[in-house]
Amino acid sequence: MLNAIGQFFSRAWRTKEIRKKILITAFILAVFRLAAHVPAAGVDRTSLANLFSGSALFSLLDIFSGGTLANFSILALGLNPYINASIVMQLLTFIIPSFEEMSKEGEFGQEKINQYTRFLALPLAVFQAFGMYALLQSSGVIAALSPLGLIALVATMVAGTMFAVWLGELISEYGVGNGVSFLIFAGIIARLPSLLGQTATTVAPEDTVKYIVFGAVTLLVIGAIVYVSEAIRKIPIQYARRSKQVIATSNSSYIPLRVNQAGVVPIIFAVSLVLMPTLVAQFLSGSGNVQVAQVAVTLTQIFDPQSPIYNLVYFSLVVGFTYFYTSVVFNPEKIAENLTKSGGYIPGIRPGSATISYLNFVLNRITLAGAVFLGTIAVLPALFQNVVGLTNLAIGGTGLLIVVSVVLEITRDIESRLVMSRYDKLLR
Repeated sequence: MLNAIGQFFSRAWRTKEIRKKILITAFILAVFRLAAHVPAAGVDRTSLANLFSGSALFSLLDIFSGGTLANFSILALGLNPYINASIVMQLLTFIIPSFEEMSKEGEFGQEKINQYTRFLALPLAVFQAFGMYALLQSSGVIAALSPLGLIALVATMVAGTMFAVWLGELISEYGVGNGVSFLIFAGIIARLPSLLGQTATTVAPEDTVKYIVFGAVTLLVIGAIVYVSEAIRKIPIQYARRSKQVIATSNSSYIPLRVNQAGVVPIIFAVSLVLMPTLVAQFLSGSGNVQVAQVAVTLTQIFDPQSPIYNLVYFSLVVGFTYFYTSVVFNPEKIAENLTKSGGYIPGIRPGSATISYLNFVLNRITLAGAVFLGTIAVLPALFQNVVGLTNLAIGGTGLLIVVSVVLEITRDIESRLVMSRYDKLLR
């Protein structure tokens, strides 16, 4: 196994184009991690460390900032505003007809949507920067700033967010894999050694067996993530215009429907929304109004990461976003139209509307399995902690899913480029 992996990456490194992309990705990652350690001014580091060590909410926020929030660097907001803007734009493609038409225009339309997403991320970053300042100021992590100092801090955080988005897009265009996912992945990996060290130093002798069980469960979860991520349902295709000899051997033609079409995107979207009530509660807790403060306390209790309501909402959002994003990335109408134009058909299914209905039926069934799996992985840490009693796990199901999914995505990207490289050599 290890030998096969070594040979795969050895072949990738020997390919000039892939080696160039890997080096570009490594350089951009180094720039990102360097910027992640440039601190913003006026923050009490000790209070900040204490706040993050005792809050599951802030730990999750740090994951999706790419590991930049824990030390409140100039990239403190990370990619959160861009992720939220992506959610809004995806929703608008279903609401506004012009956006829906734009999404169907291929690469040009997608580029326009990406541009609007960047524009929308800017005001969202300003809003979140003010909210983060108010939240940390009420927690005693940052002192009250003058208007000019506050404007400078917000401008720094907004500029840091747009810089991180730019780095992510550079990776997507010139590097390997999806840039946004890769930066989040890098932030999780960067935090892992210190988290493992902290966990190791706090392990009580009586909890040793529990951590062994946790390690075994982690390995099983990793295997399950790989299995589900790679699982596909093959829809056989035949072509009426081919010769009899070709038709007889055309069983190898099929439409591959992935069980997990949406990848890790539903988890990222769901976390962005499920954390919103707690962030609002943290913001309102500093209010002088007794009734508002009581509402904040109630929200905090209801949406505590260990509470049943939080996990139920989290699970439901993951399932919903899985269906939503699958409907965005996979279009049965387009598939049926292309099959009809090429003279292809699914055996036993009439072309046209019957093919669309069949594809929707199959897609909904396998997406249900993928959505339930993603939702289970998302809430698994809370379930495991409640059953076993461990509260200081190094990495949760969300982080684990992101790490494994991004590794698989990068591997598939490199593999496809290796195949293209072989074809190019054969054509020369």
